[in-house]
Amino acid sequence: MTRAVLSLGSNLGDRLAHLRTALAVLGDSVLVVSGVYETPPWGDTEQPPYLNAVLLAADPSADAHDWLARARAAEVAADRARDPGRRFGPRTLDVDVVAVWTDDDRPVFSADPELTLPHPRAHLRAFVLRPWIDIQPYGQLPGHGWLTDLLTTGPVAAEVPELSPRPDLTLESTA
Repeated sequence: MTRAVLSLGSNLGDRLAHLRTALAVLGDSVLVVSGVYETPPWGDTEQPPYLNAVLLAADPSADAHDWLARARAAEVAADRARDPGRRFGPRTLDVDVVAVWTDDDRPVFSADPELTLPHPRAHLRAFVLRPWIDIQPYGQLPGHGWLTDLLTTGPVAAEVPELSPRPDLTLESTA
């Protein structure tokens, strides 16, 4: 069985519905979902704010590339259109595979250009780290350390005050 941490984000259309689409596509593999956070756009600031969440999923037959395929299927289900000229541009749904662990709890490392693991920028993104702490308060990002340490140091710490918890918006796993 592999476990995966996936990051969800949406800033176009019905943002919450798009996050729920991801949960529906991922189905019974979803174990737990973080709270929802409203966050400013990252990398390309000329766009609407995002709703972000993180989930932990598990599947006895999935490998790292299966998680990527599921992430892309969720994006397709939300009518995601990629703009090659705007890498960090607006989107109906973005699902990133942040980290994957094998059935014996070893982190998966990959330098594959299609799927770099752990996600190469996760340690720099408060909108990934803060929701992840909701579901794994003692979690670690493989190769980078404790989530709490990453969230409270460097440029990431400066972004934390810009995250707005949205307790009025909820996501639930079907597991």
